[in-house]
Amino acid sequence: MVELLAPAGNIESLEAAIGEGADAVYLGLKSFNARLRTTNFAWNQFEATVDSLHRQNKKVYVTVNTVCEERETERLYRFLSYLNEIKPDGLIVQDFAVIRMAQEFFPNLELHASTQMNVESSSAVRLLQKAGVKRAVLARELGLDEIRKIKEETGADLEVFVHGALCVSESGLCLFSSYLGGKSANRGMCTQACRRFYSAEVPGGIKQGYYFSPCDLQLIDQIPDLIDAGVDSFKIEGRMKSAEYVGTVVSAYRYVIDHYKEDRKGAIATGKRILASDFARSKTTYWYGFNSLEEGVQNAAAKILNPDQAGGTGIYLGKISATKPAPKELIQAYRESFPADSDNANNGIQLATLKGGNYDPDPGDSIRLHKKDDTGRVSHKIRSVEVDDEANKRWIDIPAGFSVGDEVYLLQIKSGSKRYNRVLPPDLSKFRKQPRDERLPVLDLTPVGPKELSYFPEGIYAQVSSIADVFAVQGLNPVRIIIEFNSETAYDLLNHKTTLPFSKKQIYISLDPFCSPLQEVSLKENLDKLIADGYLQYVVNNLAHVQLLRSSPAKMIAGPYLYTFNRWAVSFLENQDIGAFIMPYEDSRRNLEATYEEKVRSRVLVPVYAYPALFRMRFRLPKDYDFTYFEDKEETIFKVNSTADGSFVMPEEPFCIIDKVKNITSAGFKRLLIDFSKTKVSRSQIKALTTSMAKGQPLPGISRFNWKDGFYSPQQMEEYKAAAERAAERKNNPSNKKRRR
Repeated sequence: MVELLAPAGNIESLEAAIGEGADAVYLGLKSFNARLRTTNFAWNQFEATVDSLHRQNKKVYVTVNTVCEERETERLYRFLSYLNEIKPDGLIVQDFAVIRMAQEFFPNLELHASTQMNVESSSAVRLLQKAGVKRAVLARELGLDEIRKIKEETGADLEVFVHGALCVSESGLCLFSSYLGGKSANRGMCTQACRRFYSAEVPGGIKQGYYFSPCDLQLIDQIPDLIDAGVDSFKIEGRMKSAEYVGTVVSAYRYVIDHYKEDRKGAIATGKRILASDFARSKTTYWYGFNSLEEGVQNAAAKILNPDQAGGTGIYLGKISATKPAPKELIQAYRESFPADSDNANNGIQLATLKGGNYDPDPGDSIRLHKKDDTGRVSHKIRSVEVDDEANKRWIDIPAGFSVGDEVYLLQIKSGSKRYNRVLPPDLSKFRKQPRDERLPVLDLTPVGPKELSYFPEGIYAQVSSIADVFAVQGLNPVRIIIEFNSETAYDLLNHKTTLPFSKKQIYISLDPFCSPLQEVSLKENLDKLIADGYLQYVVNNLAHVQLLRSSPAKMIAGPYLYTFNRWAVSFLENQDIGAFIMPYEDSRRNLEATYEEKVRSRVLVPVYAYPALFRMRFRLPKDYDFTYFEDKEETIFKVNSTADGSFVMPEEPFCIIDKVKNITSAGFKRLLIDFSKTKVSRSQIKALTTSMAKGQPLPGISRFNWKDGFYSPQQMEEYKAAAERAAERKNNPSNKKRRR
């Protein structure tokens, strides 16, 4: 029987999911999960949830689906040790480090490859099966035939998203939020920058819209076909949604799963009626219904993108126009509705009045609040409405922390809400387990053997996306050239159309980080031809590439999309016969040096210049997207490139640390990458880069990305804030000054 898997962002959602018939729930704790902005579970709540649901023969999966830095690996180890003791039914993971640690220390933990791991082919699934991963959560950019093909070829346990919010980017490959301020989607901090309002330069003037804000997925019509295709688990997205939303969606899909055999048409119609009160964005079936890869690439955009659709979820209720303190009795009632150790109990509420919407919410309605600077989004059930007829104002309760100008959306009306049986016992005192202060055993990366890296010499490496640019970068005198394998270059390389100015020994071929079932067969055929022709060095960016090349004589370098933010992830890839690694574009100098000790830094290629793809879309953009450049409200400029291989959004300002080359090489990183992917190389550009490198002077109009400051850290920001407040207090308090003397 297929599993219906529901999100549990909080206790109320957990109760709604189980009350409506979910077979399993997935939830996050306070760290290492891709929804850090939702409530998440306290230690005792989680332990009680596992205990309670196991008594009901239900399953609990824990999200550990972010990448971690080297300094966090000991905390990750302690977290895994704790989970090993609590025994949830599975861990949903992204970082290869989790697989590697589980292999070494916690073999009883069941691992599921997160959609963030970018798994969308039989080859990738096979590699993970060999590594001990029990389930693959497939990328959302797949169609029915592709899913069926993976099931037939692997027999693997497959989990598929069927309802909820989509990412416009290919799964696990988005750098947009991270580029704009270190809030990485790969770290659970995504600010959903793709859903913002943009202005674009079009012929004849400026056109505005939510150009990259995708519709929500709804596959209720496809449920019978997906069951027939062998899908094992249907996943509903929504750990940041309300309990009412979760209950409604679970109820609809539960009904279809249980009744489609007796009356397919009627069951689907009933499911759709249940979903009628889902006030989320307009719906899409995305990659379902296409007969070929080419048809999907050409037409999928029209199914997922709607530039007139606001980025928010639900019916727009307006912006907060004023706030005031909530009555004491309301605050007390709010706190009593949560367990004593819950964050919500301490956060409190306030009253607010809204302006700009066309609906007045009532008690029992569920709303969603979006901060105007995109730093937070929270779902909330209204408990009280205070009407001031004299001032013509309606005051509703909202969570503390929101202010004037923040937007509010309606998720669910009161009539759609239900009361569900409690899942957790009222007394959680017996659930006391927490991660312990355990020491992570030392891991040394594989020493570099004599002549092992003969294919990976010191010096400048240049990467390009076209054959013409292979000639253009000769002015850099690169020791190696990396040619991106795309529609244009593949034709030229396979058919020997151009005599290149570099020997095959000097050429690496970089493979696209997205590899679907409709691509892997032709890719395998092309790789066999290239290898037979003497091309023996490849940059691999997907686990499928690793699986396809492992039995060949080719050398593999892990590309920037096989994320290696810690040595445990590096060790996992070493065990897949990979000996060299390109630094992920998001990485910082501090973390790079912590990951690789000096004796193994000869394994690393460090990007010093690039226009990294901020997000990658598996389709061409619609014809009416007739622009190359667009900007946000802060007037930050981006550019978009739409090709037969998909569409790519890139920054106008390149990531550049080329003026830091002397410092980088003195630290032992003597292989440097100048990446011109998706850009056209010019002679003036080459001259500017060589001058900057020689003189150590920064170029104008560049970004350091996360190289200097690293990932955004809420804890670190709180520490900075506390330190600033203490300094201000010392400055303004004369008594403190006297004590200092």
